[in-house]
Amino acid sequence: MPLAFTGWDWAVLGGYVAALALAGWLASRRRIASTEGYFLAGHHAPTWLVTISVLSTTQSAATFLGVPDHAYRSDWSYLGANIGAIIAAFIVATVLIPRFYALGVTTVYELLAARYSAMACRAAAAMYLVGRVLASGARLYLAAIAVSMIIFLDVEPDHIAISIGVLVLFGIAFTLFGGLNAVIWSDLVQVVLYVGAAILVLVLLLSSITAPPAEVIAALTGAEGGSKLSLIDTSLDFSAPFSLFAILTGIVLLNIGNAGLDQDTTQRFLACENAREGQRALYASAIATIPVVAIFMAIGTLLWLFFERPELMGGGGDAVRQAFAGEKITVFMSYILSEVPPGLRGLVTVGVIAAAAINSGLISMSAVLVSDFYRPWRGDTGLDEAHYVRVGRWAVVVLALVLFAVAIFCFHWQRATETPLLEFVLGVMAFAYSGLLGVFATAVFTRRGTTASIIAALIAGFLTTLAMQPYVAAAIGLPPAFGQLAFPWQLVIGTAVAFAVAAAPRGTAREEKGRPKRPFPSAASA
Repeated sequence: MPLAFTGWDWAVLGGYVAALALAGWLASRRRIASTEGYFLAGHHAPTWLVTISVLSTTQSAATFLGVPDHAYRSDWSYLGANIGAIIAAFIVATVLIPRFYALGVTTVYELLAARYSAMACRAAAAMYLVGRVLASGARLYLAAIAVSMIIFLDVEPDHIAISIGVLVLFGIAFTLFGGLNAVIWSDLVQVVLYVGAAILVLVLLLSSITAPPAEVIAALTGAEGGSKLSLIDTSLDFSAPFSLFAILTGIVLLNIGNAGLDQDTTQRFLACENAREGQRALYASAIATIPVVAIFMAIGTLLWLFFERPELMGGGGDAVRQAFAGEKITVFMSYILSEVPPGLRGLVTVGVIAAAAINSGLISMSAVLVSDFYRPWRGDTGLDEAHYVRVGRWAVVVLALVLFAVAIFCFHWQRATETPLLEFVLGVMAFAYSGLLGVFATAVFTRRGTTASIIAALIAGFLTTLAMQPYVAAAIGLPPAFGQLAFPWQLVIGTAVAFAVAAAPRGTAREEKGRPKRPFPSAASA
C-alpha cells in the first residue's frame, strides 16, 4: 500500500527547498539593472552551466515521469530519438546560432524583424507564447501528478489543482528576482537532484531482481506485444511516434524547433559570451541527454518487470497495482511511494519536483513579452532599463497564473484523449513549432515571403496540426488516417504547409516599413 511521508522524507524535502533558495539568492545578490542582465544573464553564463541548464529545461517532468511510462508501455525506441536531436543540434549550431549573435538579439524572433518587419517578429513571438503556454502547462500537469500522489496519495482533480498551485508558487519564487542567472544556477541543483534520484531508484530496482539474468532477458525479449528492449523501429507505421523514419523527419524538426526556435531553450545559448560558446553548449547538451534518457528508460523497463512479472523481482508488484487500480500514468510514483524506504523516498520525490520546475518557461516567456511586445509598444519614451526589468517581473507573475489555468485544462485534455504522457507533452509542442519551422525556413533559406505570408503561415501551421488531432479530424470529416498520425508526422505536414504559405509570394519584405535598419546576416557573414 502507498506509504505516507515520514519525518525523514519531509526533512529531505525541506532541505531541497533551502538549497534551491540558497542557489537562487547567491545568483541574484547583484542588483539587476538591465533586461540583458535579467533575461540573458549579461552574456556571462559559463558554457558548462548553460549545458546543464539546457539539460534541465529539455528533460523536465516529461523525462522523469513520461520516459519510464513509455518504456513501461513500449520499448527503448525513444532512446533512438536522440539521433534526431544530434542532427538538429548540428543544423541549429551552424545555421541559426551565428545569425542570432550577429544580430545581437534578445529573443530569436527578432531575426524576423531584420528579415521582414517588426510585425512579423511579433506574430512569431505570439505563436511561441501560445505554444510555450501549452507545452509548459502540460509539463506542469505531469509534475502535479507526482506532487498530488506525495501529498494526497491519489490523482483526484481537486488534489491535482492544489498541487499545480504549489508548483506555480515555487516557480514564481525562484524566477522573480534573480532572472535567468538565478534560473540556470537553480537548474544545476535540480539536475544533480533528479539525475541522482533516478540513479538511486535504478540501483534499488536492480537489487530487487531475484531471477537469473538469462531469465530476466528472456522475459523482456519475449514480452507480449514485442520485445521490451527493442531500440530501433524500422516499420512504416505512421502511428508510431519513434520509428526510424519518424526520427529522421519529424523528430529532427521537433528538436530544431526546441533548440533553435523556442525561446525557452535558445535563451540559454544566447546567454553565452559568443556564438562559439553557444554552439558548444548546444552540442554538449545534446550528447549529455543520451545517458540521462537511458537511465529513465532502464527504470521503466525494470518497473515493467516489477509490475507485470513480479515473480522475477520478489513478488512485490501486486500490492502497488491494487493500490492504484493499475493506473499506469502513475507507475513510477506508485513504486516510489510504496517500495522506496523512508528518507530515500523523500530524496527521490525531491528529484521529481526538481524535474518539474517551471521557472525556465516563465523567464523565457517574460523575455518575449517585454522585448518583442512591451518595449516596441512604449517606443523611445526615455524609460530606463530598470523599468523594463520591473515589467518583466510582473510578467512572470501573470504568466504563472496563465500556466496554472492551462495545466488544469491539460489534466482534462490528456484524460479525455488517453494519450501516453510522453507523446502528450511532445505532441503539444507541435502546434506552435509547425508554423515557426515553416516561417524560419523561408526566412533563412529563401528570398521569398512577406509579412502577410509569414503571419498566414504561422496560423496555417497551427490549424493544420489542430486538424490532425483525432477528435478534430473526425469532427471535420477528414479521412481516419489523418487522425491516427503520430505527432512527428503531424509536425512534418504542418511545417510543409506553413513553408508553402510563407514562401508563396515573392520577397518584397525588405522594403516594408518598420523594418530595423540593421542588415540581415547571410550564412557566410554569420
